[in-house]
Amino acid sequence: MTTPHSFPHSAYCAQISEGYAHLAPGEESGAIVAVAGRVMLLRTQGKLAFATLRDSSGEIQLFALASATEQFEDFARLHLGDWLGVHGEVVRTKRGELSVKVSSWVRLAEAQRNFGDKWAGITDYDLRYRHREADLWANEDTRRSLARRSALTRAVRERCWAAGFTEVETPILNAVPTGAAAKPFVTHHEALGADFYLRIAPELWLKRLVVGGFERVFELGRVFRNEGISPRHNPEFTSLELYAAYWNYQDMMAFTEELVAGAVADVLGTTRLSYQGRELDLAAPWPRVSMAELTSQKVGEAVSVATPRARLVELLDERGVPAHAHWGPGRCLAELFEASAEADLWEPTFVTRYPVEISPLARRDPSEPELTERFEAFVAGRELANGFSELTDPVDQRERFAEQARLGAAGDEEAMRVDEDFIKALEWGLPPTAGLGVGIDRLAMLVADAANIREVIAFPTLKPLAEE
Repeated sequence: MTTPHSFPHSAYCAQISEGYAHLAPGEESGAIVAVAGRVMLLRTQGKLAFATLRDSSGEIQLFALASATEQFEDFARLHLGDWLGVHGEVVRTKRGELSVKVSSWVRLAEAQRNFGDKWAGITDYDLRYRHREADLWANEDTRRSLARRSALTRAVRERCWAAGFTEVETPILNAVPTGAAAKPFVTHHEALGADFYLRIAPELWLKRLVVGGFERVFELGRVFRNEGISPRHNPEFTSLELYAAYWNYQDMMAFTEELVAGAVADVLGTTRLSYQGRELDLAAPWPRVSMAELTSQKVGEAVSVATPRARLVELLDERGVPAHAHWGPGRCLAELFEASAEADLWEPTFVTRYPVEISPLARRDPSEPELTERFEAFVAGRELANGFSELTDPVDQRERFAEQARLGAAGDEEAMRVDEDFIKALEWGLPPTAGLGVGIDRLAMLVADAANIREVIAFPTLKPLAEE
């Protein structure tokens, strides 16, 4: 089948709907338009045929007459899903339907797979995610979710630029898997004869740029973690990471709440939204409360990094969480917080004062050296952002990396590796700096009112189909 190489169209469906809304029933505009899109509905009534044409902006009715439309018989036999280019006059039918009265048309592409009733409102999740191209036409919610995600990433970028941050790009292939606690994906570079890792986070690269004189930097891009798939997790996801010289974690918390609330308002027009049937307000300021305080409230007794490890293990065991032998009190406290308190943090909340044991890149809290100047932001019962005052002391950083190496040797697959180049960068001097990471996919879930992260990722990770 030969199809045109192009089709110069003059209008979108939404433009026609808005521009000719004033037409009265039976009125002709005299305006000839060229419009293109997919045929989503088609019905014939003898010498008449009606079709619904959908493009990226919306829908418009096509009105074809045997006496006025070229190749009318072929038009009446079109497949649902066919792409058409149409020339015709904008009219309103006697029944009041704004339409394009088809004079000539051309099929731009044939739908060789059925776009009929069995596609309407696809509910097979594997089919929806594996063939998103069909899902986008069948499910309005999918198109809306991805459109809101696009608007969100634009709003985040513009707010970072407005705050004086420079956007940069850092390597995705890393010789050392570090920057966050996670199991990496590994690949092999044939020409160099060495293993490389898909980046877990761009953190260390971005801090090296701060050492180099870029006082405010950010990167919005993909990161990769070799972990399971769940309604909250996809092995590759989009993260915003930014760093600001001369700030501390308090400054970064203030920026975080304004950034998130502002970007959501840019997309939705308000900071108040309904998420999964429950009201949520992202307006600043957000409460700040320590991990130990929240956990103590939930378990019914005072707990902290100073609590004997044996008692923390008992409390974890009561909640069905097995404690690994290499977990110290700090890790045990963090796991206890996750098991007891995290899911109840519905309204946006900053959880602060994380243990050093699970924060190898964060500056120590001067009032309690076993804790750090770190926060995580929780919204709707899940982590949305992570930030801290950055560790700038190369000696302390080397010691923290050494401890991570010890944990790795003990079986912790998420432990960081020693990055000698980063330590050398710190030896050139990193000024007081605060950093932030925001999960863009999870933020998109809020603005799209999506319960599953796959709804806001165009092509989520799926298990390959078995070969037949």
